[in-house]
Amino acid sequence: MKTETGAVVLVGSREEAHIQEVARRLGVESVQAIVVDTLTFPDETKLSLTEDLEGIVVDGRVVGRPAAVYLRGLHASPMSYLVDAQEAMEEDWRTTLTAFREKATMLNGLVSRWEQLGVPLYNPVSTDWVMHKPVQVAALKAAGLPVPRTLWSNDPEAVRRFAAGGRVAYKPVNGGAATRELLAEDLTDERLAALASAPVTFQELLPGEDIRVYVLDGEIIASLRIVTSALDFRQNEERLEPIELPPEVARNCVKACEVLGLRWTGLDLKRGLDGELKFLELNGSAMFLGFDAGGGTDVAGHFTRALAKHARRT
Repeated sequence: MKTETGAVVLVGSREEAHIQEVARRLGVESVQAIVVDTLTFPDETKLSLTEDLEGIVVDGRVVGRPAAVYLRGLHASPMSYLVDAQEAMEEDWRTTLTAFREKATMLNGLVSRWEQLGVPLYNPVSTDWVMHKPVQVAALKAAGLPVPRTLWSNDPEAVRRFAAGGRVAYKPVNGGAATRELLAEDLTDERLAALASAPVTFQELLPGEDIRVYVLDGEIIASLRIVTSALDFRQNEERLEPIELPPEVARNCVKACEVLGLRWTGLDLKRGLDGELKFLELNGSAMFLGFDAGGGTDVAGHFTRALAKHARRT
């Protein structure tokens, strides 16, 4: 089997728009892109690993040590984006979860091998721990970066005490639902009893503007103001306006990436009552095509050229 050299590996679904666009642009840059289709693994995509770190074969191609890796998504859970496991879960949830556990272990092992080999990863799986908001926000605050006052809890009394400090927003700990304002009727015994099923994120409500910033290899490549009248801008964007960040905010954005060990991210900030922009979250695999289309930025171009640069060095 022929060993591929100077290639860039894209980890995710071959049908996902970001994987397709980056692959297309790499082709324009005359750089070979190899897609590890994690959505179709293991039923279609074939993956073999040996005891040697570089013993990596994908669909019959010896990949070994690629020039760079873009980790878009592993699709390693029944709840992952694009995964449809409802029928399998209903038929035999235990076997289905076991299969997903095996899949996750194999794919995490694959990407971790590349990190061990020193391959540039956007982003490495070793940063997964900072994608959990209860540690991410705390790590940012510990580094002296501005974050909103936040409580993660399933304790009704703790929530009532927290809510007494002013307007509060609430949302899932792991995302997946819109942010809402906590109202008086949400503090009743009946409503708070729902915390026995799952903890919730409660956060100081920030009423000001929303800002999205993209940082790549220590540099800001795009920053946009998201104009919306909704508390949660997602799918409620009225328009996107490219902006230039104040120098201190720009430095803080780069510092946030360094604190969390991210080579690249799309990060969200929101302005508080005091006028300060505060960090809401940094995304380990941020979407960017919609922001490019709506805001006239070229995140896709910057990102692809960064991957291509690694390929040309090999």
